[in-house]
Amino acid sequence: MDTRHMRYFVALAETLHFGQAAARMNMSQPPFSRQIAAIEKTLGVRLFERNSRNVVLTSAGKHFLTDCRAVLAGFEAACRDVQLVASGAKGELKLGFTMYAAQTIVPKLVRLLSDAAPDLRLVLEERLPADIDELLVEGRLDAAVTLGNSTAPHLQTRFLARDRLRLIVHADHSLASAEQLGPQALASERLIAAPASVVPTLRSAIGAYYAASGIVPHFSLEPRLQHTIIRLVGEGLGVALIPETLCNDLGEAVVSRPLIDPPEFDIVLCAPVASRNPAVGRLFDLVKRLTF
Repeated sequence: MDTRHMRYFVALAETLHFGQAAARMNMSQPPFSRQIAAIEKTLGVRLFERNSRNVVLTSAGKHFLTDCRAVLAGFEAACRDVQLVASGAKGELKLGFTMYAAQTIVPKLVRLLSDAAPDLRLVLEERLPADIDELLVEGRLDAAVTLGNSTAPHLQTRFLARDRLRLIVHADHSLASAEQLGPQALASERLIAAPASVVPTLRSAIGAYYAASGIVPHFSLEPRLQHTIIRLVGEGLGVALIPETLCNDLGEAVVSRPLIDPPEFDIVLCAPVASRNPAVGRLFDLVKRLTF
């Protein structure tokens, strides 16, 4: 027996009329009746009591109807699920992101995915930019929102937004009320920045910004995380150049000031070109609708 035979049985069990059941299955009555007889012969059980006027389910037939409905419902759900997975609307997507995107881009992206593909399980992992490329190659991430610094041929990227650096200082610092600042004003300041091994794009941008004015930055502390940098500035241990998107919630002890001709960098969505996860393609299609 297969699901086709179960559908024949359910059609008759629900109509209790050979002619109506045959019509439902787009068959004439004689071959339909032969199918029902073949089912009972295969099972070795009478599923129906019938005479010239009535068709009635036996006790075994009633139990079999319950089981057949459950099997058919499960089979139909499996067919729907495999189509949803193939289209990227169901399954799992492991999305990495840097903290630079956590406050702005990622919440919007998660909302868009949740609305468009509610059955898709989204696994979110905040990672350092230097780690993301390796995690994508290893398959530990399916896609990532990160700094647009990769030219790796194995990755596809899509531009999401552009960010720029701002200066942050302690609220009592002499530069806290400045209108705009350039590298000359920062030449003697102790600079707090993540090391190049962690955030090569930002570290390079900061170095180039100083170098354009012939100044060598004085890096005094090099924590890995931007939140730690903000806290150290709040303790008056130095100043820092951080992405503008991180300047909305600095706390009372820290203020941000605009830079003259600030360094800019891109935030991108990236994923392996050879990804076999259909949800990645759906994600790339969906981000076309986002504006940041």
